[in-house]
Formats: sequence, structure tokens, C-alpha cells
Amino acid sequence: MLEAFFNPKSIAIIGASENPQKLGYQVLANVIASGFKGGIYPINPKSEEINGLKCYPSVLEVPEAVDLVVIVVPNTFVASVLEEAGQKGAKGAIIITAGFREAGPEGLKMEQQLLEIAAKYGMRIVGPNCLGVIDTLVPMNASFAAGMPAIGSIAFMSQSGALCTAILDYALAENIGFSHFVSLGNKADVDEVALLDAWGDDERTNVIIAYIEGLRNGGEFIKVARKTARKKPIIAVKSGRTASGSKAVSSHTGSLAGSDAAYDAAFSQAGVLRADSVQELFYYSVAFAHQPLLRGNRIALVTNAGGPGVMATDALERNRLVLAQLQPETEAALKQVLPAAANIHNPVDVLGDARADRYTAALEIVLKDPGVDGVLVILTPQTATEIEKTAEAVVKISQQADKPIFGCWMGEKEASKGTRILVQNHVPNYPFPEPAVATLGAMYKYYTWLQQPEVEIENYPADKEAVARLFESVRKDGRQSIGDTEAQAILKAYGITTPRSEVASTPDEAVALCQKIGYPVVMKIASPDILHKSDVGGIIVGVKSDQEARQAFDTLIQRAKAHKPEATIWGAQIQEMITNAREVIIGMNRDPQFGALVMFGLGGIYVEVLKDVTFRVAPMSRLQAKQMVEAIRTYPLLAGVRGQAPADVEAIVDTILRISQLATDFPEIAELDINPLLVREKGKGAVAVDMRLILR
Repeated sequence: MLEAFFNPKSIAIIGASENPQKLGYQVLANVIASGFKGGIYPINPKSEEINGLKCYPSVLEVPEAVDLVVIVVPNTFVASVLEEAGQKGAKGAIIITAGFREAGPEGLKMEQQLLEIAAKYGMRIVGPNCLGVIDTLVPMNASFAAGMPAIGSIAFMSQSGALCTAILDYALAENIGFSHFVSLGNKADVDEVALLDAWGDDERTNVIIAYIEGLRNGGEFIKVARKTARKKPIIAVKSGRTASGSKAVSSHTGSLAGSDAAYDAAFSQAGVLRADSVQELFYYSVAFAHQPLLRGNRIALVTNAGGPGVMATDALERNRLVLAQLQPETEAALKQVLPAAANIHNPVDVLGDARADRYTAALEIVLKDPGVDGVLVILTPQTATEIEKTAEAVVKISQQADKPIFGCWMGEKEASKGTRILVQNHVPNYPFPEPAVATLGAMYKYYTWLQQPEVEIENYPADKEAVARLFESVRKDGRQSIGDTEAQAILKAYGITTPRSEVASTPDEAVALCQKIGYPVVMKIASPDILHKSDVGGIIVGVKSDQEARQAFDTLIQRAKAHKPEATIWGAQIQEMITNAREVIIGMNRDPQFGALVMFGLGGIYVEVLKDVTFRVAPMSRLQAKQMVEAIRTYPLLAGVRGQAPADVEAIVDTILRISQLATDFPEIAELDINPLLVREKGKGAVAVDMRLILR
């Protein structure tokens, strides 16, 4: 479907110009300079020849077929020339012109008109408001970027054209090559999902990297990214982490940024690695493009300085990696070739006077150790250090190795002599140990994701009709909120255990129900208008007698009327009291781009103060739900500490999956939370004590 952009036989530049200051001239000059071998046709009714090429007044007058058009005319003329391109049979259009969606409502209408024209002719659009498209293998530079990147196996996409130009300049300086380089602009048509789908099957691309501001269809992104990530790594920088950043994203391209938690969850579930900066994006991508995949977490360090070795060791733990335990045979071999003062244990310290031969011997020995999955070679420039020869030795070994080898040539003035050799020969080099180890950590994270089974979504039997009837009844009452009294029926419909519970409308009924359920009980205000019961003193725990029940009933009613006189009050909810259980919270809110976003955390102070929660996008697999539970910092409290029995984690996972299904089945649910879910010891289940739900 995107062949016209990545393998066109002919290109027409609509809006080509004789003026070197205009984009129409610069785009045409770039297409010519890139060495494009097909037909190149400038289109401008005011010129007969531009840059030595015959110029045509309209694309319709080009005598040959046109596969791709690049449009660089004022926004009010774009629709008419796009119509002509469609009539000509062009299957791709790169619209560089700005002044569409990002400019406001009128611009959005103009952009929608472009989509209608493209649909009529079966044409795809990149842009509008973009830098253009570069393909190094065609070769083709249909952009106004200053420079053509080297040929490589990294495909890059960005919503920001200006960022593209900066990244391209950086890549040229660092000798980083690309297969494809696409500025998406407003993403009226071709977006991240379309490119992920196309590049997943592209044999010329080994790594896909992206700068993302917002996604149009989060669910489709997860689906396609998950499929593509099985074939090759995807690394993304997502801007708009903060509220201010999200606002800036929206004003920049008119995109909805979505919540950062949703992106973290979606990337995790889809196997997309998230980089925190553009620098990190390239640290990761170069390693994936040029080194074997790290297939374990055991790392060996070879260094000529103790301090950097310690820094690297600390970084390993932060990135869920470990120092490889060298085998006795490995240490014996190291002892044979290293000075007596050297450290033959990991980190292997070859000492400050180490020359290239000592580095070579140590590196070759540790690579042979079956307990080593990857090696980081650290070099600090000292008087005896052979900076360039050592780099050449590492390159030679790396070319034969089936394990990743990273360089860390620390310093700049002297170290850069070796750094150039490493980079030019595709050995990733990092200025300090921390980014090197972080990149190894990203490699291992991707490897472990690949080992996970394909996602399977479980479907539980559920009484959807009962839930639908309840929602209809609530809406007829003019309400959108559902409190615990009604929510109990929803939980039961989805097989989630609830405490025995009934509503009493009088003190006598309260006593009777308490006796029926059995003391002690919990009593709560029952009102469709009071969702946050604790805010009005609407919960009384540990009611132990008939007298206490009468008093509690009267107290709850009085408090509710005092705090909210206009509230409809049904009475008091009498609920079985659950003891010897740990509190957790399970919630859901509707993200604008990814849909149902499920949240999990420990209850009480852990969620309110420590914000120790995790998120996943629904629907999810059992493994993903379990990982969600295990990802909170306070998970050891559930696993059991200091002799405490472990909680029933499987019951938590089961509840998360049922809530995930409920949220997927009913898109009209805006948000809900079970707070608390009381979790008993392992094997004894969990009980949803209180739930509130808001409809859209």
C-alpha cells in the first residue's frame, strides 16, 4: 500500500520553483541530488524549465505515468492539484504545505477535503505540514532537509519535521545510516500504524525508531506494533509526559496527547521500547542495528580503571542486569595473561598500563565463558593506553562474536580517536558506563519480551444483559454515577466475589439484616448521590449488636442529610465484615487514545501518598495482568514478608481480568474503581467490598 513512497518509478514536484529561496526549488534540488533514477517532473505553470528539467503547467500534462507527487503550493491550492494528481493516477502524495489541522477549524475542513479526494482515487497521503520522505536505498530525497543520510538499516518516523532536521544533522555527524526517514506532519492519512505495518515486512530495515506526539488509534497501534515487534525492535520517544508537555503537543499538531501512563502501558504490552530522550533513542537503535541481540542478563566488564567498573556495576543492578559470575576456567585463563595485580574476577581490571594486546586477551577469554551474555569494554585514556589500537582490536573481535560488545571510551579529546574507529565499524560506543548499561538493559528487556507467549485474551462467562439493564435504568433516572449498592450487581454479573450485603430502609430492617448476615458487620449509607461515603462519614465498621445497629443506622442517615440535604437516601447498606485480608485497589478510566486503562495498587496510604500503582490497557492477557501486579514497588508485601503468609495474587489477577473484560464489553463506562478489594491468604480468594462507576 505504501510502495509509491518507498519505491516510486517517477516523481512530480507540484510547486517547483526557480527561486532557490523557496521550498519548491529546494525539494526539487534534493530529489535530483539524491540520485533518484526515475522520471523527475517539475510542475509550475509559470516556468518552462527548472534546474535543467522540462517544467509542465499541470501534472496532467506529464507524458509519462506519475507514481508520487510532492506538493509545495499554498494551502488553498492543494486540493485542486491533489485532484489532478489523482486523475493522473498517482498513488502517493507528500504534502509539505502547512496551514491545515494545526491552524484551526478551517484548516481541519481543508484537510478532510484532501482525505476525500485521496479516497476517491485510492491514493495515500504523507502530511500535510511535513518535511517530506527520504529513502536511502531507492535512493530518493523528497524533502527540504539539508542533507541525505547514509544507507543503513534503521527506519525513522517523526511527527515533528523540525526534529527530523536536527536528527538528520546529528546522524550525519555520527555516521548513523537509515533505510527510511519519514516526517509524518499532521498524519491526515499515513501514520505510525501504517509505517509500522509496512516496515515490519521490509527486509532492508532491522530497527524502527519513532518520535511520537500522539496516536490516532491506540488500540490499532498496540495490535500492529505487537505484530511488528515480533520481527524487529521498535524504539520510541513519546513527548508530552507532563501536563504542560501534553498541552504543547496539542497546540503543535492538534493531537490529543493521551495520558503518559497509558503510553507506558501500551508500549510495554506491545513490546515497544521507550527511550527517555532522542540521545537515548540513538544509543538504543545503533546497538540493535549493529550488534547481536543480548540473550541473557549476565554482563562482563573489561576495564583499565576501577572507578568506572564500579559505576558500571551499580548501573547493572538498576537495569535488571547482573555481573556475570566467571567460571573457574575463565579466571584461570585470565590469570595466565594478566599481571599479578590485575583483577581476574568480574569486573576484569586489566590495569591502567594495559595496552591493546592485554585488552584483546582479556576480551577474547571472557567472551568464551558460557556464563557471559554480553561485554562492556571500558577504556580511560592513560599514558600507556593505546586508544586507537585497542579500538581496532575490539572491532576485529566484535565482527566475529555472537554476543554484543559495547565500547565505553571515556573522555573526549584523546578518547575520540578510538571512538571514531568504533563508530565507523558499528561497535556502539558510549561516553560513560551508565548509558552503555542502560542500552544493554533495553536489549535484555526486548529479549525477555520476545520470550513471552503470544497474547491470549480469556473470556469469562458474564451476564451482560443484566449490566445493560442496570445502565439503562440509571440513565432513565438522569444519572451517570453508580454507587456500591447498585454496583454489587455488576460485580456479581462478572463473577467477582462480593460480601453478603442488603439494604435496610428502617432501623428495624437494619437489625434484622444484621442478624441474618451475622455480626460484626459494616454499615454504609445507601444513596445514588453519595459515591464517596467516607467524605460524609457514611461508613461505620465493626457493628457488633442490635443496639449498635440501630444507632449506626440513625447516625448514617443524619450525617448524610447534614452533608447533602438534597441527596436521595435509600437507607443503610448492611455488609458482611471481611477480616484478615490485605487492601488493594483496582480501577479503570477511559483514555482518549487507548480506551480502557486499568490500574492496580495497594490500598490506603500506598496509593494515596506513594502513588505506587501500575497500568495496563484492556483487554490484556493473564501474564500481562500478573506482571501488572508484580510491577508495584510494594509487591513484596503481597508476596509475604517477615513470616507473613503470601496474599492470593491469582485472585487479584482474576479480578483484574474480569474488570478488563467489563470495561471492554461496555465502552460507555468512563471510570470505575474497586476500593478496596480485600485479598485473603493464598488460595482463599478476594472480595470486592466497595465499587463506584461513572458512565459517559
